[in-house]
Amino acid sequence: MTRGIWYAVAAYVSWGLFPIYWKLLAHVPATQLISHRIVWSFVLLVIVIALSRQFGAFRSAVLAPKVLRIYSIAAVLVSVNWLTYVWAVNAGHIVETSLGYFINPLISIVFGVILLGERLRPWQWCAVALAASGVIYLTFDYGRLPWIALTLAVTFALYGLVKKTAPLGSVHGLAFETGLLLIPALAYLVFVQTSGSGAFLQSGLRTDGLLVGAGIATTVPLLLFASAARRIPLIWVGILQYIAPTIQLLLGVFVFGETLSLHRLAGFGLVWAALAIFAIGGILTNRATSASAELT
Repeated sequence: MTRGIWYAVAAYVSWGLFPIYWKLLAHVPATQLISHRIVWSFVLLVIVIALSRQFGAFRSAVLAPKVLRIYSIAAVLVSVNWLTYVWAVNAGHIVETSLGYFINPLISIVFGVILLGERLRPWQWCAVALAASGVIYLTFDYGRLPWIALTLAVTFALYGLVKKTAPLGSVHGLAFETGLLLIPALAYLVFVQTSGSGAFLQSGLRTDGLLVGAGIATTVPLLLFASAARRIPLIWVGILQYIAPTIQLLLGVFVFGETLSLHRLAGFGLVWAALAIFAIGGILTNRATSASAELT
């Protein structure tokens, strides 16, 4: 279990440090960044699948109509999420992106109630109400709906909902998703390269290396997370996931100079209180369930 925790920590720290990586490519339009991320992630994932000698099984699995339907939806959701995130980071909204991933688990709970008929305990309703209060408060503070945070939270929650019924594993699933997006991504990159506005091979070796490296930056944390999820309980996966938005928040404020006023901090505080209730309640419920199982 200890190794699994370290894998999870490594994955979430990597995701938390993503703003630094994308800031190094701030001179590249977000649409080009995402296209390169799709292409090079697909290439690397196919290599991983081939080296693990699972290419035959992967090819057979993706031919089923149900698989194509599920992963087409997942591909659209993940592309919107990636594009929004990269654009927001390079446009100076790192703090708001962190808010999106703080409220994401609570959005997932709401979807579970509305779409899957799941029931919430009173303490879970309290957490959802607090988080909603925080978002409403921040809406007034921003003078607008925090659409970046909500877009990231909703698309990722829907992505998780779709993947709940998805038959493929993490690596095979992302390989198929990026494969479905490969043709439009390649077509767009060919267009911008031939029109003279492409960044690849035009902006220096560092930029080229970082664009290719976007595939590694995407795939390695995923592989670490997949390894962690097999080794540690889901409750630990849930608690440790807050490492990433915490690092993003700290980077936004202390490294990239974004403002976090007292009013905005109060809104974040309501969300953090909701997460604390959610995490502590989950731990206590898990312990109670384990104790009951031992007695029986």
